Amino acid sequence: MKTNMGTVDRLIRIAFAIVVAVLFFTGQITGVAAVVLGILAVVFLLTAVVAFCPLYLPLGISTKKKEG
Repeated sequence: MKTNMGTVDRLIRIAFAIVVAVLFFTGQITGVAAVVLGILAVVFLLTAVVAFCPLYLPLGISTKKKEG
């Protein structure tokens, strides 16, 4: 598994997950919206931690800087 996410991409995903968590725990989002955003936040957090987004592969996207 080759990494395909740059630092800025990872930081944005982590920030999104934190915002969703804060909104959830303060009661600002509830119900279906909370579940959908919660699942999306967990996925974003996991992909940010491993620096790999499976959806980027078929689309040929990489936000990682080129080496060299």
